Amino acid sequence: MASGASIISNISANLSNTYSYLASLYPEEGVTLDNITAARNDNTNYLTLNQPFASYLQNNFGTIDKDGDGVIGADEMNNLTSVISRAGASRAELTQLAASGAYSSEMVNKILEHFDEIDSNKDGRVTSAEISAFTYSANKQEMIDEENHKKATGTSLFYADESSTDVSTYSILSYKYKNFNGSK
Repeated sequence: MASGASIISNISANLSNTYSYLASLYPEEGVTLDNITAARNDNTNYLTLNQPFASYLQNNFGTIDKDGDGVIGADEMNNLTSVISRAGASRAELTQLAASGAYSSEMVNKILEHFDEIDSNKDGRVTSAEISAFTYSANKQEMIDEENHKKATGTSLFYADESSTDVSTYSILSYKYKNFNGSK
């Protein structure tokens, strides 16, 4: 999940870029629901329009169009991207973007799987800082667990099982003592 922390800034940037592209296609009418749909269906836009983020704008049009005038204005888009940049992304936003193919499902699934743990302030949104902190803690715990496992298996290799008669389970010390006593 190392690259998971950058997902929040990427969401804001991709939404802004997609909005700017759509606004440039329709300078007269603006970014309307019909215009987003038309742009998504126009094959000439296939390589330049970020389809997952256009899909997000399309699916959330009513929520983004705060004043209800049927157009997503620059202020409304700036408000959306500002909220995401500052406060993070909600579980629903991440789920929608993952479903649209905007991000690798593995990365988003890990964030969604641990969403409640990552959301340290319990505001229903995860920020880059929260994802970074969680990733750091998870990596630190993994290193501690690996070290403890090495200690445990190293000790087991050294001492092994004293009651074993199977040569394959002898420890390093068992060879010394078994050979010392004349047994094999």
